[in-house]
Amino acid sequence: MRLSKMHFKTLREVPSEAEIPSHILMLRAGIIRKLVSGVYGFMPLGWRAVRKIEGIIREEMDAAGGQEIHMSAVQPSELWEESGRWFAYGPELWRLKDRNGRDFCLGPTHEEIFTDIVRNDISSYRQLPENLYQIQTKYRDEARPRFGLMRSREFIMKDAYSFDRDEEGLDKSYEDMYAAYEKIFDRCGLKYRVVDADTGAMGGSNSHEFTALSEVGESQIAYCEKCHMAATVERAETVDAKPDDEEMRPLEEVSTPDMKTIEDVAAYLGLNKDRTIKALLFVTYDNGEKENGYVAAFIRGDRELNMVKLVNALGIPEHSIDFADEGKMGPATGCVGGFTGPVGLHDLTLVVDSELIGQKNLCAGACKKDLHLKNVNYGRDYEADIISDIKLIQENDPCPSCGEPVKIARGIEVGQVFKLGTKYSESMGAYYKDENQQSRPIVMGCYGIGVTRTLAAIVEQHHDDDGIIWPLSVAPYQVIIIIVKTSDKIQMKEGERLYSELKKAGADVLLDDRDERPGVKFKDADLIGIPVQITVGRGSAEGKAEYKLRRGSEKEEITFDEAIKRTVDMINGEK
Repeated sequence: MRLSKMHFKTLREVPSEAEIPSHILMLRAGIIRKLVSGVYGFMPLGWRAVRKIEGIIREEMDAAGGQEIHMSAVQPSELWEESGRWFAYGPELWRLKDRNGRDFCLGPTHEEIFTDIVRNDISSYRQLPENLYQIQTKYRDEARPRFGLMRSREFIMKDAYSFDRDEEGLDKSYEDMYAAYEKIFDRCGLKYRVVDADTGAMGGSNSHEFTALSEVGESQIAYCEKCHMAATVERAETVDAKPDDEEMRPLEEVSTPDMKTIEDVAAYLGLNKDRTIKALLFVTYDNGEKENGYVAAFIRGDRELNMVKLVNALGIPEHSIDFADEGKMGPATGCVGGFTGPVGLHDLTLVVDSELIGQKNLCAGACKKDLHLKNVNYGRDYEADIISDIKLIQENDPCPSCGEPVKIARGIEVGQVFKLGTKYSESMGAYYKDENQQSRPIVMGCYGIGVTRTLAAIVEQHHDDDGIIWPLSVAPYQVIIIIVKTSDKIQMKEGERLYSELKKAGADVLLDDRDERPGVKFKDADLIGIPVQITVGRGSAEGKAEYKLRRGSEKEEITFDEAIKRTVDMINGEK
């Protein structure tokens, strides 16, 4: 491709909307173009990179036995109502009506659609196993789209679904997809960790998340360097502190004027925060609208609440709970804003973190203004409706597997695999006949890759101050030939020869034949990040060019033939 003929525009200034390197660089390099908040289009360079990633995914999915299909993004509500997710998925589900008032959604995922296909087409065990996948645009009505392609409202995703006779078959399909994902992300040049993950709105019994390591990632993972435990912080189990062996002391009411925070109370009473109880108050909703009841969650004062664990303990969707208005909640339950504790509450669901059960003589709100209680003890002074691990794992907490201190890292979720089991097949009637003609539910797995998020993760991991540094496997072009002075006939002739020879050898080549200053060309070349840079300049009369790898190498003057050979060898080595 000749750059003079390409729809191509770079930006010298940092766009005001962009906060992280990948977003900044993709806008500046002309990779993406913003339409509205959370919605981006792909320009020629960007779309070629997307297609390269898609190509890798297709190769590995096909090698693992997947069959590619393509389904509509517009989905009827009836299928989602069958699975029970029309409400359960939450406000991110992009709902719409046709002119006849029929409800539809723009698909954020396709479990219902693929289950519908299989229930209509598969009836016998002889037709199983099967793995179907697609690469398609998805939609989620994100409340706060940010970071460019990292959290957008429209995105490209690969989703695959396995269909098996039994759990043993699902285990095999899951292992195959897991291995295929490792190959995909390795080929994309990503540094990543595979961690245990919560199944969330997808449901099912087990899930693993593929997380590209990055300080700007929205995912947090907890991991242990000794035993290799790794999980999202939402999923990670915690180890409760050892129970206190001291005797229970009498309950004591103490004055704490205007002391509404754990920090204030602890300092005022001369306590460590781990000797206090923190209260968090919520209201739940039925069908997303009608208030269904109140919840009071209690954790140790130095801990943070894990909302995923809380909603799992309650058995409700995450979007059906919100922080309560304490003034409204108080008369109905006995809580008092800033002074709420577990003693004396009523007419609500009381959820207590498991760590508090064995802790003695803690301090908590007295449910009276400007008062706290000392020496609060579980079992004697209060009891829970639900006891569960609802705390967030923290840096240096003991590893739940081996006891060593855990570490916390940030990352970008680029893929996730789920064991769905019979969640969708049973609710939607996807059954098959076994060898004995007995009807059995099809056992399903689900496997997703965020294609455009993977693109962002690659740029996030592969860049420097000058621009993007594409891995060869996903680069929009593998080679850029820069003609320093297009008015020079020798430079143009040799540049054209290099261009022709490299194309014949199977390389993806970009020829910068623009009538621009050399400095502009060099800056653009670094910004767009093409892996191999060949500069045709003054040395062209002697049959020489300047050769440079975008990833950190110095320019080197070599012959045109050597430049061709090195480039072709590099590309063939990549294959």
